[in-house]
Amino acid sequence: MKRIVYCFFLLSMLAGKSWSQDALRKMHYNIEKGVALSGYDPVSYFTQKKPIKGLHTCTLVNQGVTYLFASDANKALFKANPAKYEPEYGGWCAYAMGLKGEKVSVDPETYKIINNKLYLFYNQFFNNTLKDWNKDEAALKSKADKNWTNTFH
Repeated sequence: MKRIVYCFFLLSMLAGKSWSQDALRKMHYNIEKGVALSGYDPVSYFTQKKPIKGLHTCTLVNQGVTYLFASDANKALFKANPAKYEPEYGGWCAYAMGLKGEKVSVDPETYKIINNKLYLFYNQFFNNTLKDWNKDEAALKSKADKNWTNTFH
């Protein structure tokens, strides 16, 4: 009987740890109205070479973060390899993450694919941060990577 209780306790702890990691991850991601990428299909940036709005009838939750997809085929691609398609820095502005380590909203249609990774940028009120990012991409990316890592520690 003690073994059963102990096993149940261990399973509960593992489930709780997974849930808390998902909750922490979701807390740090740029989520609008319950979904990432303002409802754009993350796979479309790579396969269609442009962002396409996902459908509310075609969703997938990955580690606490909900994504919408334009097709079942895109959903299947994402499910097979989420790390390939998820936006860097939780979908926050890459430039702001590199400049000051800040979480700044983005225009999901202002993006760049770098080494097969999706980076998003703020683009409103005559301020397109992708242009600033392009001026010093290597340094900003290095700083953004460090700042994002520190977000979870």
